[in-house]
Amino acid sequence: MFEILLNFFQKKNINLVGALPLSACRITRPYLLERANIQSGTVFMIAVPYFSRACEDKKRCISAYAVSRDYHLFLGELFAELLPILKNQFPTFHFAAFADHSPISELHAAASAGLGVIGKNGLLLTEQYGSYVFLGEIVTDMEIACESQEVAFCEDCGACSAVCPSIVSEKSLCLSAVSQKKGTLSQEEENILRSTNTVWGCDRCQECCPYNHRAKARGSIYSPIPFFNENTRSSLSVEEIESMSDEEFSMRAYSWRGRDTILRNLHLREKGDTQC
Repeated sequence: MFEILLNFFQKKNINLVGALPLSACRITRPYLLERANIQSGTVFMIAVPYFSRACEDKKRCISAYAVSRDYHLFLGELFAELLPILKNQFPTFHFAAFADHSPISELHAAASAGLGVIGKNGLLLTEQYGSYVFLGEIVTDMEIACESQEVAFCEDCGACSAVCPSIVSEKSLCLSAVSQKKGTLSQEEENILRSTNTVWGCDRCQECCPYNHRAKARGSIYSPIPFFNENTRSSLSVEEIESMSDEEFSMRAYSWRGRDTILRNLHLREKGDTQC
């Protein structure tokens, strides 16, 4: 089965794949496993690279993960193609795929599967792509011979802590969380958005990370997956957001908080200008 998965993912330009027993994972949402009729078995973790040349745009004012279309669309299509193959090959076993909303701690599982180390910024750090990866997994009740690895952590150089804009605030406001907050912001929240030149998310802890510096220097940081290199938007304007159809807007990562949230942030940033 592992060979089938490796061949499938390689054809999709995904080369960070690892396996570990389900028993070695930290279960966070057991009801999802119950729905899939899986009590024990194996987890296959993948790390999907998403950083593109468009993410290097100097005018970018959104997190790099939001430059392409929403990654949930990519993983949804990927799993929709893969699961029928597995169920056809192994009809007596159960399979389920997850990304983001998962029954396990994906970060811990990815590190346990040997895909990378856990950074102080709470992200998986990989040698090839740095921290610019999305995590996903296939869970099955098939018992595959595999072992989990000891979870490793970054060298704790302190770079990410030093540049985190939340440190500036006495309340330790997370910039990414502030940018995604619905409704009216406090004066302090408005100030932190204005002062950091962002309208969605935050990448400061990634941009200073030695893992990302090394991956970029090698040229390995860029995603080879077409999905993340097509239909990119690195900068936004009020006019662009307002003119997007509902279908187009729904394909963007910032759509999950509604159009008003990103428009509010743009108005704060632009003060009537047209481009961030």
